[in-house]
Order: sequence, then structure tokens, then C-alpha cells
Amino acid sequence: MKVLAAMSGGVDSAVAAARMVDAGHDVTGVHLALSKNPQSFRSGARGCCSKEDSHDARRAADVLGIPFYVWDLSDRFIDDVVDDFVAEYAAGRTPNPCLRCNEKIKFSAVLERGLSLGFDAVATGHYAIREVVGDRVHLRRAVDPSKDQSYVLGVLTQDQLRHAQFPLGDTPKEQVRAEAATRGLAVASKPDSHDICFIADGDTGAFLDSRLGTAPGDIVDETGTKVGSHDGTHRFTIGQRRGLNLGVPAEDGRPRYVLDITPVDNTVRVGPAESLRVTTIVGDRPRWVDGPPADGIDALVQIRAHGDAHPCRIRLSGDELTIDLVEAVEGVAPGQAAVVYSRDRLIGSVTITGTHATVPAT
Repeated sequence: MKVLAAMSGGVDSAVAAARMVDAGHDVTGVHLALSKNPQSFRSGARGCCSKEDSHDARRAADVLGIPFYVWDLSDRFIDDVVDDFVAEYAAGRTPNPCLRCNEKIKFSAVLERGLSLGFDAVATGHYAIREVVGDRVHLRRAVDPSKDQSYVLGVLTQDQLRHAQFPLGDTPKEQVRAEAATRGLAVASKPDSHDICFIADGDTGAFLDSRLGTAPGDIVDETGTKVGSHDGTHRFTIGQRRGLNLGVPAEDGRPRYVLDITPVDNTVRVGPAESLRVTTIVGDRPRWVDGPPADGIDALVQIRAHGDAHPCRIRLSGDELTIDLVEAVEGVAPGQAAVVYSRDRLIGSVTITGTHATVPAT
């Protein structure tokens, strides 16, 4: 195949490209320039998508002996990822920009351009297992559960998976680093990237302030009594405990958490941890790997990139999915992705729109 290897400048994408070369494919490396000013993106151990990452990717391509290009996708990244991120927080939701980047950039914009240039597939360093069964393509969890990234790939469609390659899914991360060192790749010991690449200093609240401004409002308890104030609802997410700066302590002395965010009246509601527990999750904007699942099946749902998978039963009504959990979970925020699995096989994902504390009668 003619393979376009997306090279971020990290160890995973470098080894993924190397394995594609070893498999005999005609490989070309491409680094995505996602910022007009790369220095404003993360540098060193804390980030990705910086100028130094571009240099690291180019050096890795040189070691592998493959052509290398930089594609400027900064305009589309701002429109589809950054602006979406800001709009979601402004609406009181908690987005996952990595899922949006995979959906809109890496497996949409890049794949579209790659196919138009005659490439057959895009290879990335994501930890997941792509499995062809008959005329369908399945996506399964990686063998290394601590590095599994199938959650952030939950937005991919069957057509996109047909043109995707994930060479690292069958290998633990330690072995990938050792392989990189053996191949003479300088990124073998480079730290993993963390947090949000387009927030240079890691201060999400300050970044959102710069885009949305400040809007002082009230923090109230479950009775509606004011217990504090804030500078903008965009600085909060469901389940948050730190940084609340409450002026009135709880009567029982226990910590309080963000239970609800209402941008319309600029209010944040807080309460005890048990008030965060939900047993039903509702979501829309479905992205199914292999078409809509059967209604009423037992499954597993994951609501955070590195969270646990929770047993559940799913009920589908048009483009809305209701997820009835076997046991209550805490801190489920609208805007997050609920990614559904059948054992270790990914079924698809929805964007969470709401939750309920009790399972509705059937």
C-alpha cells in the first residue's frame, strides 16, 4: 500500500511509521502544523504540535529513509477543534478536543487529502487494534490497557477504519520505546505529551477567559443558597472539587463538588459527592463503527479517556442513545463522549447531553 504516516514528533508515531516500512509499504511521513505560531503550542515534556515536534518528526523520517512533508492544517484545526472547544465550554459543557481532532483532522482532513493524492491508508501511533473480519473492520482495545486509546478513536466510521492503520496496538509501551532505541530513533526516551496541545501553559481557565472574557456570577448549594462567586461558568466542569473558593462551608464539613452549570443565568451549583451519582446517561450525535447497534443489548461504556468501563444496557431511539448503568457512576459531564464497547470491541460513541439519578421504568 501507499501509506501516509502521521508523525507527531513522538516515539509512538515514529515506531508506527517504521513498522509500516518494515511491512513493505510505500511510506511517506507527514507532520501536521496545527498552529499559525507553533511556539504558542506546548514544548518539551508537556506537549505536542510544537516547532520542536516538527523537527523531531523530520529527524525520525530521515532515519527511516522516507519522504517527509509538513501540512498546514491550522485554519481547519482552529475552526473544527479550538473554536468548538471554546463554544462547548461557553455552553456549560465539557468537550474532549482529542476526539474532535481525530474526527475532524486526522481521520477526515488528512485522510481526504491523502486519498486524493493516491494514498491507500493513514497510519498513526494510536494504541488500538484494527481487525478485519470478512468485509467489515473492527476496532478493539490495545493489549496494553494502560495505553489503550480506543476511546479517542470512538468517533471513527467504518469507511475511515478501512483506510486506517494502527501498528502499535499489539505492543506494550515499554517495548515500543525499546524498539525505537534499537532503531536509532532519537525520540526513544522523549516524554509523552499531556493535556491540551493548544493551551501553551496548561491553564485552561485563563485560556477560556482570553476567548470568552469574565462574567461574575453566583455559586449556590442544592437549596439555592449562595455560597460563593465565580468569574465565569466556563471555568467549571461537572465533578470539579478544586478551585471553587467557596465562602460558606458545608454544614457537615464535607467537600463539595460542581453538580450543575447553567450559563443562561450564570450559576454554578455545588453539593456533596453522592449527588454526582447517576445511573442513566443520554447522548446524541452518534458515531457508529459498524452501523447502529441493536436496541436493548448489554454493553460496556467508558466516559473518560483513561476511565473504567462500566457495565450497562443501551437503548437506541433514532439518533439518541440511552445508557442504563448497572451501578451508579460519578462526575459525568455533558459534552463528554460516552464510548460503547462489546467486551473489548468498540461499537461507537455519542456525545453526552444529560444524565438521570435513577433508571427509568421499563
